[in-house]
Amino acid sequence: MNTANFPWLTTIILLPIAASLLIPFIPDKDGKTVRWYALVVGLIDFALIVYAFNTGYDFSNPNLQLVESYPWVPQLDLKWSVGADGLSMPLIILTGFITTLATLAAWPVTLKPRLFYFLLLAMYGGQIAVFAVQDMLLFFLVWELELIPVYLLLAIWGGKKRQYAATKFILYTAGGSLFILVGALTMAFYGDTVTFDMRSLALKDYALNFELLLYAGFLIAYAVKLPIIPLHTWLPDAHGEATAPVHMLLAGILLKMGGYALIRMNAQMLPDAHAYFAPVLVILGVVNIIYAALTSFAQRNLKRKIAYSSISHMGFVTIGIASFTDLGLSGAVLQMVSHGLIGASLFFLVGATYDRTHTLMLDEMGGVGKRMRKIFAMFTACSMASLALPGMSGFVAELMVFVGFATSDAYNPTFKVIVVFLMAVGVILTPIYLLSMLREIFYGKENEELVSHQALIDAEPREVFIIACLLVPIIGIGFYPKLLTQMYDSTTVQLTERLRDSVPTLAQQKEAPKVSLSAPAIGN
Repeated sequence: MNTANFPWLTTIILLPIAASLLIPFIPDKDGKTVRWYALVVGLIDFALIVYAFNTGYDFSNPNLQLVESYPWVPQLDLKWSVGADGLSMPLIILTGFITTLATLAAWPVTLKPRLFYFLLLAMYGGQIAVFAVQDMLLFFLVWELELIPVYLLLAIWGGKKRQYAATKFILYTAGGSLFILVGALTMAFYGDTVTFDMRSLALKDYALNFELLLYAGFLIAYAVKLPIIPLHTWLPDAHGEATAPVHMLLAGILLKMGGYALIRMNAQMLPDAHAYFAPVLVILGVVNIIYAALTSFAQRNLKRKIAYSSISHMGFVTIGIASFTDLGLSGAVLQMVSHGLIGASLFFLVGATYDRTHTLMLDEMGGVGKRMRKIFAMFTACSMASLALPGMSGFVAELMVFVGFATSDAYNPTFKVIVVFLMAVGVILTPIYLLSMLREIFYGKENEELVSHQALIDAEPREVFIIACLLVPIIGIGFYPKLLTQMYDSTTVQLTERLRDSVPTLAQQKEAPKVSLSAPAIGN
């Protein structure tokens, strides 16, 4: 069978969406049939993702692969256009992996199971589409499409303040999305040709002021989803009310959409503006790391503590994107994948702990480690990964961003020293609040009523399996980062070269290596 011309990406996107439409017709009374159906669909789609990239993707090719393009509105050059390169391919695989595990994590759901799994599968296809589409208007549509399932998953299955959290989520994200639509239309109609194709838009010769305006608009949209302070406040509220599978999707995939779009749209398509905004990204990244880490200290609610920890870790992504080095950008991509795995594991364990203790307040959780030893062991392992313990993926990703930025010749040395120092402070703060969290939950002052409760049982095999599946790549990447970096190195190297050409002093160094590096053009 010749699979070279098979529409792999279209199939991978549409399969879970089409499968979700069949759920209302499945005979089922208690939700058990539907959940098995959703899990099988997720496994099949993930298998297709792995097979497609294993057989049709060349790691050494930095350009788009598995490209498909079908006319939609020819008069506007609007197409169903999908493809994958080193920026999107790891995140597509991550999406399939996390969503399949989230489906398994949703096993205890009994409220409206048909609707729940329908939304889960619809979201599956929509999230993959965000990373695969190569048409700006189509990108906006799928970006908006995935907001609806998240809103409903929060509003129906969330906690006591679920309506507030869901409404805040939709207002922030939909409001930010308006900048994507306006930017896409403006870029499409700029110049002599009308097109929404991303590759064609990247080749247009934009005036610098116009490019800066576009960059600012896109930055606002993606800063909401990443999230970048001060546009972050929806995330702690959403995580505070979400259920475990929704936690996994929020932390594992949705935040990565912001980082991916920041690289794809802002850096790749608007490189000249990126040279001006890069110092701003670095400062915002540092603020994320320090402010969110300090805020995490003050949180007594377990979900909100982990949520602010996620915001802190995503600060490394923005710094890596703005580093102008191969190592820094590679570290940013690795951090997105690494945090997707680690964040999903921590929030799943938070959900498992809440199911047993029925409280999220650290003051009320003391001493449960004696009764829940497996959960304690898994929570400890995942927390070690989050605080960047050597041998785990978080350590490698943050180290790459550190070294990548510290060795960048695009910034003033004083600026680099200050930023690196503040990044180091953030890294030091992380183990303090995570280890104190573990101590309070599992070995703090015992809550006698809670410890003696009969429902305080240890992890079941399904929960151990989910965490084991997440820890395998976390540890695997930690010991052998090339397992992941080889997938996107050619793409990030090509992009970094283009970004460096957009900085006058770096472009001059390329032409004349003997030029002094003492006065870079940005970051002064």
